Parts: sequence; structure tokens; C-alpha cells
Amino acid sequence: MKFAVIANPTKYSVKEPFVDLLKWSDEHEVQVYFCSDLRTLYDGEDHPSAVVVDDEESAIDQADIIIALGGDGTMLYTARLMKSIQKPILGVNSGRLGFMAYTQKENLHQALEYLIKDEYRIEKRYLLEAKDNQGNIYHALNEFLFSKKDSTSMVNVGAEYNEMFINNYWADGLIVASPTGSTAYNLSSGGPIVMPNTDVIVVTPINPHTLTTRPLVLPSDKHLKVTVEKQDHEVLFSYDGQIKEISDYPYKVHIKRSNFTIDLIELPNQSYFDTLRQKLMWGMDSRNRT
Repeated sequence: MKFAVIANPTKYSVKEPFVDLLKWSDEHEVQVYFCSDLRTLYDGEDHPSAVVVDDEESAIDQADIIIALGGDGTMLYTARLMKSIQKPILGVNSGRLGFMAYTQKENLHQALEYLIKDEYRIEKRYLLEAKDNQGNIYHALNEFLFSKKDSTSMVNVGAEYNEMFINNYWADGLIVASPTGSTAYNLSSGGPIVMPNTDVIVVTPINPHTLTTRPLVLPSDKHLKVTVEKQDHEVLFSYDGQIKEISDYPYKVHIKRSNFTIDLIELPNQSYFDTLRQKLMWGMDSRNRT
């Protein structure tokens, strides 16, 4: 068995589970591939399982299973690396929330046991694809975002679906989210939670000027066209947090479901609804706290 580890070495929470992973792999004769940036995390200790390579792409290429160690930011980064590579990804949450990183670092050993025994399910998550009127193509696992830059003014963004006009949104921004991204910025902006792999996209205005302007759930097999006209202030377009400044107007983006998917590992003792209950504290009675 060969693992590749994708992690951000500057995150303090990554070191403990990374070293723990290496020690477990030493004992179980598993090889762990990772780029040289992560060597600083184990302070020169001798780990027979460790295989240092030049970059993350090389680690992924040589591994059977990819372990994304960190939080949802690391998962999004891993998804960008692997959008055209079908290898299973285990998300290990070393941070706080982590809706995609199902496995908590405290349960790492049990998760690794499941992996080497091939006892896991694959949950496919599709990406969204956006093509702008300049010919650029972007992909996002969570969301595309149209937002204002350094301004107290609202932005005006038009939307059409399958050549049918929806609305001119006057708001702080507009989110176009996948089901996976429904629990990210979309959720904090009042959008709905959507079961992964539902064939929909979610259109959610951020702090709209009119209270009657509500989120929309649309089938993902047709194009959503978003148009940004020239305004008195700058507007940003971003995909999973990667920012593109808009310079030419009108800026038009066609968004639909992508053919790219990533394979997330779901262990026998995990489910999407377990994650929702734990992360959102559903059913917790605050009166029982001391």
C-alpha cells in the first residue's frame, strides 16, 4: 500500500497527525510519499515509511490513496491537483470545522486500518465548470463567487438559466455553489444544504438589497449565465477562493456541471448526515452543558 500526503506545513495543527501517520506506516510497512516541504514536520527523525519526492504531483502519481491532511482548504487544493486523476482521497481534519474532511485526527489509526483492508466506499463529488467570454475555463468543487472589492457599494449581477432571464441581483455578491459547496459560503449566506451528488447548482445572493430575493436551486445539466456589467467599483470573480480580477466588461460566465469528479473515501462508520449532525451540532441541547 502506498499513500501520498497533501498538507500545508505552515499549519501548526498538521504536525502531530502527520508524524502519527508516519509512525503507524513504519509499523505496518506502508510507504508514504510527500514533497520535501513536509520534511520540516518530523525534525529529521528516521521514518522508513517516508519517501520524499520533488513535488505533490509526483507523490500523487506514485500512490494508491491520497491523504489530504488539514481542513476543507486542503481538500479544495487537493481537488484542484486531482480534477483529472481518479484516485481515492481520504480527508483527515486537523482543524476546526471540515465538512469534506470526514475523519478526525483522533480516529486516524482506525481509518488507516480500514484503508489497508480495503474497507471503504467511494463517494464521487463533481466539480462545477465555468467558461468566460475570454475563453478561460475554471473549475470549482465548492463555488464560484462574484463579489465587490474594497467598496461599501453593492454589485449588480445579472443571471439567466437556459436562456431564460432570472434576475438582476443587487447585493454584496452572488454565489453559485455545487452540492459539496452548499455547506461552505453558501450556508453562511443563508443558502440551503444539498445532499452531495444531487444534480443541481445553488444560486445564492449575499445580503441582497431586497429581502424577497431568495436562493435558487437549479438543475445542473443546463447553463447558468452570469453577466457583470461595468460598474463604479471593481468586481471580483473567484473559484474556490482563487481570485480573478475582472478588467473587461461586460464579463460573462457560463456555468454548468463539469465532467470532472473527485473520489472521496467514506469509511464504514461514517455518513454525510453524521458529519452534518456533528459539525452543526444538530440535536444538541445547550441546557445540558455545565
